Amino acid sequence: MRRILVFDSGLGGLSVLAEIRRLIPDVALSYGCDSAGFPYGDWPKDALVQRIRQVVSGLIASERPDVVVIACNTASTAALAEIRQDHPGLPVIGTVPAIKPAAASSLSRVIGVLATPGTAASPYLEDLCQRFAAGFRVLKVGAPHLAELAEQFLGTGQVDPQAVAAEAAPLFADPALDTVVLGCTHYPLVLPVLQEVAPRAVRWLDSGEAIARQTLRVLEAPRLAPAVEPEDVGGHRVICTAVLPHYPAAFARMDLPEPQKFERVHL
Repeated sequence: MRRILVFDSGLGGLSVLAEIRRLIPDVALSYGCDSAGFPYGDWPKDALVQRIRQVVSGLIASERPDVVVIACNTASTAALAEIRQDHPGLPVIGTVPAIKPAAASSLSRVIGVLATPGTAASPYLEDLCQRFAAGFRVLKVGAPHLAELAEQFLGTGQVDPQAVAAEAAPLFADPALDTVVLGCTHYPLVLPVLQEVAPRAVRWLDSGEAIARQTLRVLEAPRLAPAVEPEDVGGHRVICTAVLPHYPAAFARMDLPEPQKFERVHL
């Protein structure tokens, strides 16, 4: 049995973890989140990169995974290259906004990207748009509070629908919009509310299934030697830099164990 480490700033990576569990049921999972640093959108770039590298390195040392999934758009755009450099030989899979499939499926050639402010303004996202959506109108909306609203929704089952609507409202100023990329792994957690408050029907796309497929391909690669001895694998684990009040209920909703505070990361 292999172990996969799924990392996010908070609960957003659970949307990716759910796809991995569906596609690869016979795998041990460690979910690590930097809840003490959440949300990442307000961090200066250099400080954020340093923090992500430190937390992820500590989690890798603790969990000894075969594969690491950075299930966070902001962390991927900020520090994916540095994480791979820190851990040569360990497969590290990042999260890429679903621009390519959005362009392939849009009939109006107008697509939206709903993301954190940092991701929405990133050169990385602009490069994806130039490569895969040249000639399209791409509406990039940085939603300052939607990740926190998604965490609230998963933890309590409740959220203010008008607050969610306000985060997505700029997308719908363009009447030709027909496809929206969810550019933060938190956002699929609140998708039912987004669909409910949207003024008209659009296609919503996220990267969770594609990440799970890539993870399976990496696990099946002949060159990937097991990094964990079978007797050490154990079951699923949840490790957080801080255990927030809504976390136990949120992880219970996903049929995961009680979150534990990760003492090996000193920040």
